[in-house]
Amino acid sequence: MNVSDAVAQRKSIRAFLDTPVEDSVIAQLLEKAARAPSGGNVQPWRIYVVNGETTGKFLEFLQTSDIKDTPEYDIYPKDLTSPYRDSRFKVGEDMYALLGIPREDKAARFAHLARNYTFFDAPAGLFCFVDRQMGPPQWSDLGMFLQTFMLLAQEAGLDTCAQEAWAMRANSVRHFVGAPDNLMLFCGIALGHKNPDKPVNSLVSDRAPLEQWATFV
Repeated sequence: MNVSDAVAQRKSIRAFLDTPVEDSVIAQLLEKAARAPSGGNVQPWRIYVVNGETTGKFLEFLQTSDIKDTPEYDIYPKDLTSPYRDSRFKVGEDMYALLGIPREDKAARFAHLARNYTFFDAPAGLFCFVDRQMGPPQWSDLGMFLQTFMLLAQEAGLDTCAQEAWAMRANSVRHFVGAPDNLMLFCGIALGHKNPDKPVNSLVSDRAPLEQWATFV
């Protein structure tokens, strides 16, 4: 698979099969992804992996834990303006249409959002942390690392879903994986094989035309 094909085929998968993924495969993907660029070669990413039996134990822990979770950050700006707000609204409506959930069925919509916290049934999950001393430039580095990882996963025949929603459960995640307090949870990634029979996995999000966001000076 060339890079262009990997970019075109990668998308957020929200329904996975229970097909196992070997730890060794994940380790190889992480090692390759670590070639992603970072300013000053700081390499700020810190990754914790749950897989297979450990994933099950983690999900059971979430259901029984009384740890109080507080969000690590605001996932979206509070006053998001157009056209960014419009794009976010449309992809949500497109997704719920594929799921057959109307706008007025708030309970069903919340139930689907809660599936973030089961990795959408993926057998493996990754958590990406960053040291709290880092700033916006290092967060950019995280993005480059994560995109590199997801493209490599696509090349390896695996599917992914990047999940900033895990930042809402940061204290629980930190406790289970044993991450120190100086590390901030940025996001999770669900990793596995997509379920081809689930309509939600046919969602292809729109992209704005080039002339709306690129200027050739």
